[in-house]
Amino acid sequence: MPPEAPLDILASRLRAPDASRREAFATASPFPHLVIDEFLDEAFVRELLASFPAFERGNSVGDDGRQGGKSTVDRLRGLGDAYARLDDAIRSPAFLAWLGEATGIDALLYDPWYLGGGTHENRNGVSLDPHVDFNYHPSERWHRRLNLIVYLNPRWEADWGGCLELFRDPSTEAMPAQRIAPVFNRCVVFETSERSWHAFDTIRLPEAEASLTRRSIALYFYTKDRPVEETAERHTTYYVNRQLSERFAEGHALTRDDVAELQRLVAERDAHIRMLYAENTSLRAAQDKGLTGHLLYLAKRAYVRFRR
Repeated sequence: MPPEAPLDILASRLRAPDASRREAFATASPFPHLVIDEFLDEAFVRELLASFPAFERGNSVGDDGRQGGKSTVDRLRGLGDAYARLDDAIRSPAFLAWLGEATGIDALLYDPWYLGGGTHENRNGVSLDPHVDFNYHPSERWHRRLNLIVYLNPRWEADWGGCLELFRDPSTEAMPAQRIAPVFNRCVVFETSERSWHAFDTIRLPEAEASLTRRSIALYFYTKDRPVEETAERHTTYYVNRQLSERFAEGHALTRDDVAELQRLVAERDAHIRMLYAENTSLRAAQDKGLTGHLLYLAKRAYVRFRR
C-alpha cells in the first residue's frame, strides 16, 4: 500500500493553499501568529490522543533539577504508528511548504531531534512564566523561526487556566494581549523572535476534574538564514517573572486567593534566584578546574596583589 500523502494529517479544508492565512499571521497582535481550530484530521488526532505517553514515561525534571509537574517526551517515533506518521509528515517537503505558505517564512527546516519539543504534559497547579525562546538550534547553525503547538485536551474550559498567553512586554504589563484556551485539536503557530513573549497561566482544575492534565505536542521549525534586522546574538530561553495583577491597587482588600497568588509569586522569584545562584556556582566551579582554572586563579591573584 503506498504511503499516505503528508498533508492527509491535516483537516481536509486546510490542505489547499489559502492566502488569507498568511495575511492573518502577518497582521496578528502582539506578534505574528495563527490560531487554527480542528487542525488535524479527526481520526488521526484521536490516534495521537490514544497513544499519548503516560506522565511517568517522560522527563519531568525541571530547570532546577527537581521533579516537577511537567513531563516531556522528545522521541516521537517511539510512541507508536500515529506519532511515526506525524514525524514523517512534518519533515516532508509538502508540509514544510504548506507551513511556509501559511506564515510567509520560506525554506523551513524540521528538527529531527525535537530539542525542547515533543509531547508536553502539565499537571494541576503548573504555570509557565513569560519568556522568549532560545533563538538558535542548540547544535546546528539554524535560526529558530516558528513554534507549532497542537493541544490534545478533549475536556477543557478557559476558566481552568493553562491558557497560552501572548504578551507585548511582560516586564511592564500584567495582562497578556491574547489568551488562548488549550482546547482539543486547536493549533497555534507563532513566530519565534526577540519579541514573541509567551506563557501559560496557572492550571486550576475544579475538584471533579483534578485528575486531568494539560496535553500538547510542540513542534519547532528553523531556517538557515534570517533577516539581519531580526537577528540577535545567541541566547538561551529568557524568562521574566510575572507582574502583579492590576487588581492589587491602593485600597484593595486581600482575599484568600490574593494571598495565595502573592505567596506563589514570591516563591517563584525565590526559586529563580536560587537557580541563578546555582548556575553561577557551577560556572565558577568549572572555571576553577584544570589548567585554565589554575591560570585564571594566578591571574586574579596577581591582579589583587598589584592593586595593593
